[in-house]
Amino acid sequence: MRQVVLDTETTGLEAGKGHRIIEIGCIELTERRPSGRRFHRYLNPQRAVDDGARAVHGISDEFLADKPLFAEVAEEFLAFIEGAELVIHNAAFDVSFLDAELTQADPALGCIADHARVLDTLALAREKYPGQRISLDALCKRLAIDNRHRELHGALLDAQLLVDVYLAMTGGQGDLGLASAPAATLSAMPAAVQSVGRTALRVRRADTDESARHETRLHGIEQASRGRCLWRT
Repeated sequence: MRQVVLDTETTGLEAGKGHRIIEIGCIELTERRPSGRRFHRYLNPQRAVDDGARAVHGISDEFLADKPLFAEVAEEFLAFIEGAELVIHNAAFDVSFLDAELTQADPALGCIADHARVLDTLALAREKYPGQRISLDALCKRLAIDNRHRELHGALLDAQLLVDVYLAMTGGQGDLGLASAPAATLSAMPAAVQSVGRTALRVRRADTDESARHETRLHGIEQASRGRCLWRT
C-alpha cells in the first residue's frame, strides 16, 4: 500500500478569496514505512502573504519572490501522488487549495480526486478521541511525539509530525511485510528465518536510554487509551 502524507502552507485561509499555496511537503510511505522519497517545494504565489499567515509559518514575500509558480511543478507533483492514498490533517483545507491551484494552472489537470484517494486524519482523530482537542500539536502531546523543535509551521515539518501521529493513531509501525508475502517468497527464505520462533536467539538487553524511551512510549499509550496498556499487564 502506497500512501503520501501531505501538508501545505498558504498565503491565507480561503482559496475562494484568491489565497494561494506557498509550500507543499509530501512524505511517501510504503506499507506504513517511510520510503525515503519526498516532494518539497516553495512556491511564488504572485500575491502578498497575509500577516496572520506569516505569523504562523514565518515565510515572507521576499523569500518566495524567486520560487517557481505552482503551474511549473504541477505535473511533477501529480506524478508523485498518482494512485496513492493522501494522508492529510484537515484534508478539506489542503484539498480545496490544491484543487484551486490545479484549475488555475490547467483545467485539464483535473482535481485531486482524479489522481489520489484522501484520508483525513482530523476525522480519524475526532472518531478516536471524541470531545478532545485534535489539532496536530494536541495529538503530538497525547501520543508522546516530540514536537518541541516546531516553533513555526512548515509543510515538510508538519508532514513528518503527521507521519508519526498517523502511525501512532492507527497502531504504530506496520508489520514486517511477511503476512502478505507470497508462499514462494517465504519458502525461499533461509531456514533460520522461517523457523525463528523455534530457534535459540541471542537476547540483547535494553540499555538505560532505550528503557527510558520505552517507558515514555508506554506512558503515551496509557494516556491515549485511558489507562489501558497491554504492555503493562
